[in-house]
Amino acid sequence: MVRQPDSEMVRRMRELRRELHAFPEPAYREEKTAARIVAELTRLGIPCRTGVAGTGIVADLGPADDTSIPCVALRADMDGVALDEATGLAFSSTNPGVMHACGHDGHVAMLLGAAELLREVRLPGRVRLLFQPAEESGNGAEKMVAEGVLDGVCLVFGGHIDVSIATGTLAVDSGLICSFTDPFTITISGRDGHAARPHEAVDSVVAAAQLVVNIQTLVSRESDPHSPAVVTVGRIRAGTTHNVIAGSGVIDGTVRTTNPETRRHIMQGLERMVRGCAVASGAEITLRFQAGLPAVINDARAAEIAGRAAADVVGVKRVVSQGRPSLGGEDFAFYLERVPGCLVRFGARKEREPNGRAHSAAFDFDEGVLGIGAAWLARVALLGLRRTNGKDGGDE
Repeated sequence: MVRQPDSEMVRRMRELRRELHAFPEPAYREEKTAARIVAELTRLGIPCRTGVAGTGIVADLGPADDTSIPCVALRADMDGVALDEATGLAFSSTNPGVMHACGHDGHVAMLLGAAELLREVRLPGRVRLLFQPAEESGNGAEKMVAEGVLDGVCLVFGGHIDVSIATGTLAVDSGLICSFTDPFTITISGRDGHAARPHEAVDSVVAAAQLVVNIQTLVSRESDPHSPAVVTVGRIRAGTTHNVIAGSGVIDGTVRTTNPETRRHIMQGLERMVRGCAVASGAEITLRFQAGLPAVINDARAAEIAGRAAADVVGVKRVVSQGRPSLGGEDFAFYLERVPGCLVRFGARKEREPNGRAHSAAFDFDEGVLGIGAAWLARVALLGLRRTNGKDGGDE
């Protein structure tokens, strides 16, 4: 039986979270974060492998010399978001331009707490701890998978802090919970000229404006309204001054979809609009889709195990559904493409203070979630091993 974290363990997790929060690091540069994780694993007597996918860490609990026993993996992401923090917290980021605006500091603290809980019990298999770099950008999970972190793994679990859900609740769903994400860049090559002589130029700003407006119709007029989709233009770069017609411009955006057919239709429609705008404007316009993310699709059996673990930790009445799939992306999807698993949401809403949303400069969460997350991670790993061994999940 995995115990609940006691007050001393919760205190250590809270202090660790705040320490990590004060020095957030961007994708593939999480050196200090990784060193702090290694120090904590060393304190717990847990050997680990470092330098995985750059700064990632992998550690196994349980018998290491028997490859025939089942292995369940648990994931925590480590990187920060490219933002200047505006929370006013005493432990605010000391690294300008980077902050933990998505709860990854909490995820790391939770997984280390789970490791401490799991090392106290006799495991019917192995539990693999994955401390992953570059979830926010760079698809760190994909690189972790490529380096073999799922070799021998039968199930994989993870969770994400969510300030839209009350602390003390866990959202568990099977099926698709996070969308396909496909970033794109449109490059416009026209001809610059004097603002007073537009007939001598090919205006990239006008072409960009037409594209931005037309792109919105891909969802409003061409996409099935029963299939959620979003096309967002997040950045436009063109021009140097008020009296020069811009000869070149760049549009950056993202496509978010929850259905493969809708995804294909929107991406093809975007290509069609780019071709049409090039003909209409006389500019050369190219479209490039960058490496995106597959959808997060929770396995039904893994979700049932995750739900059972959640009920054990918070009670069945506090296990909820997230509702409609999120149009956010999560590279946990790369693990789920290889092995069955489940990503859940840890409720962490602060009831007496404003809740800054994820990826906002005001983001913070209720630290009461830390003990809950650690207990769930430990419990779901144990249940996953027992189910894989053909047992019903009850405690011996």
